[in-house]
Amino acid sequence: MAPTMTVDVHVAPDARRTALEADVRSGLLAEQKTLPPIWFYDERGSLLFDEITRLPEYYLTRAERSILDRHAGAIVELGGADTLVELGSGTSEKTRLLLDAMAAGGRLRRFVPFDVSEEVLRLAADDITKTYGIEVTAVVGDFHRHLGEIPRSGRRLVAFLGSTIGNLTPAERSRFLTDLDESMVFHDRLLLGTDLVKDRRRLLAAYDDDAGVTAEFNRNVLLVLNHELGAHFDPSAFEHVALWDEEHRWIEMRLRSRSDQIIEIEQLGLHVAFEAGEDLRTEISAKLTAGQVERELGEAGFVVERSWTDPAGDFLLTLARTYC
Repeated sequence: MAPTMTVDVHVAPDARRTALEADVRSGLLAEQKTLPPIWFYDERGSLLFDEITRLPEYYLTRAERSILDRHAGAIVELGGADTLVELGSGTSEKTRLLLDAMAAGGRLRRFVPFDVSEEVLRLAADDITKTYGIEVTAVVGDFHRHLGEIPRSGRRLVAFLGSTIGNLTPAERSRFLTDLDESMVFHDRLLLGTDLVKDRRRLLAAYDDDAGVTAEFNRNVLLVLNHELGAHFDPSAFEHVALWDEEHRWIEMRLRSRSDQIIEIEQLGLHVAFEAGEDLRTEISAKLTAGQVERELGEAGFVVERSWTDPAGDFLLTLARTYC
């Protein structure tokens, strides 16, 4: 039987539009202006982020890949899965190490990539279908709302890599992990990637690279608003800023207005005022400790089975199962 690819879309254009409008109204009219990082990831944003992962300053992807290079076989052996689910899959590059290990062990039956960007998801799903000759069910969704739409058949290894969980506040992480736990059964496993606390200079460099790719990625969210909502942002009128928040132990990415300006957002009937030096926060990226990861997983209903770090101790991969 020939391999098949299906794409299940749960972020319908009208629902996506409603969510974007709500986030822009609440975020840009707040005293501290914010936007959720989900709106970075149109097709251009997804490709820019893929470019970021290859930058010399961005150690996260290299560190995580080195763990997978060394331990993918052990991970899939412990997990015993025949279905790989990847949350926030993007181009699914690192995931191929897990797919290769599952295929080598004769276990690989199905791949389920899950992402908010339909264009990038379709490209990656099509390539993996052809490369591995397996069933691929791509799910276009938001992991805050659509975890229940992920197919539950098979023995699943659910991978949430790249330290994407660090984009969530502690309360959001708790809710997400609890929702994920409730969507899994006893033979499923979670593979979670987290960036570890380290020297702030290395952290800041990873989010403010010399080539300016991260700055371009950050400003791209303004182009998304221009395209989607008829906004009139000039990206060059905003400076990319990366800050370390010691209290919360997270990086903040911000866009700082270079001057007093008023931005019209035509399709919302809004005029948003920015003062010179005023910030729009576009992302947080929390850095954790191994003990914190185990505690947060335990509070959400998971039991840690095994964890791995890279030789430098920069990054952590944790394999966990549910209590039931």
